[in-house]
Amino acid sequence: MRIAIGADHAGFDLKQWLLAHLGSAVDGVVDVGTHDSNPVDYPDIARAVGTSVSSGQADRGIIVCGSGIGAAMAANKLKGVLAGTCHDTYSAHQGVEHDRMNVLCLGARVIGPSLALEIVHAFLGAEFSNEERHVRRVAKILDLERGPE
Repeated sequence: MRIAIGADHAGFDLKQWLLAHLGSAVDGVVDVGTHDSNPVDYPDIARAVGTSVSSGQADRGIIVCGSGIGAAMAANKLKGVLAGTCHDTYSAHQGVEHDRMNVLCLGARVIGPSLALEIVHAFLGAEFSNEERHVRRVAKILDLERGPE
């Protein structure tokens, strides 16, 4: 699985740690930045990761910011992106299995590196169930992208 990963300045250290510890969990990585701890706006990183996923350059994405909340809000504005903030392994795999989450958002100020890596592995190891009820619900989420009728 090819992933896109990015972080703002608050998530930079955790992103670097994850990159060093992903190992064979991924086939390739698109690192969209940031590449140091100088301030950067998380919506720019969310756009870069989300665009990598929506364009097919990456299968899934990971964004690390201070809380994971702003990154998820920004990423979910992009067509085809289904982003969720997860700070536990259950939400990480269930978000993929039931909700077809394709971008994982993590809060570097909320969780530590070991838990973050467990969450990433749960996210990357999960597959969408394709059960009718979940397909129907995800279709309704994606319909929201078209705006009010």
